[in-house]
Amino acid sequence: MELFPAIDLRQGRAVRLVQGDYSRMTVYSDQPAQVAERFRRQGARNLHLVDLDGAKEGAPVNFDTVKEIAAQGGLFVEVGGGIRTERRVARYLEAGVDRVILGTAAVADPDFLQRMVARYGPRIAVGVDAREGKVATHGWLQTTGLDSFDFCAHLRELGVRTVIYTDIARDGGLAGTNLPAYRRLAGLEGLAVVASGGITALEELKELAAMGVAGAILGKALYTGRLRLDEAVKLVQNPSGRGKA
Repeated sequence: MELFPAIDLRQGRAVRLVQGDYSRMTVYSDQPAQVAERFRRQGARNLHLVDLDGAKEGAPVNFDTVKEIAAQGGLFVEVGGGIRTERRVARYLEAGVDRVILGTAAVADPDFLQRMVARYGPRIAVGVDAREGKVATHGWLQTTGLDSFDFCAHLRELGVRTVIYTDIARDGGLAGTNLPAYRRLAGLEGLAVVASGGITALEELKELAAMGVAGAILGKALYTGRLRLDEAVKLVQNPSGRGKA
């Protein structure tokens, strides 16, 4: 299983929200590129970036910060947040980002999603953010009537290879992740599932790896010291390769 330490960006800073609530934000660093380099030194091979401002506004806001991090090298970098046009996808890929995550656009414009998958293949992933089992969009500010598990199965049929599935209720709460949801999703053959939201303990990572989950995103638990990245890497990260999830 691959590990993806996360950096959520707001106004050029590394922050964390609780359950996607922009009013419950903690700033952890004014130098996100330094945070990324620290993760690399601790053994990370991958990095998960989210432009929180972009997700809310519908257009990339922290592009320059993402570009700076990607330019440092040594990490497989994926980014999401406000990426809703092909030009924005192309700009990120041209800037050195390895994989672009589509969220709201994948729900609102399936034709656009299919075009991006046809053109860029595995460099396109979809972020499926679930609130009480329903897909949420627009920076988690809106909830649709789409069943999140059915939507993941539909994405597989469209040719999407990687899904980042987040249980919003678990995100930032340090109360553990939704293991039953990932056990169910792991049964979707041909779809690499990356778990996100609430992962707090090494034992959870072992369980996710055992059930066949392709990757796990680590956020607040790293920033608060509940998890040590170097220990997590030694426990579950694939012995070779980069950005395999």
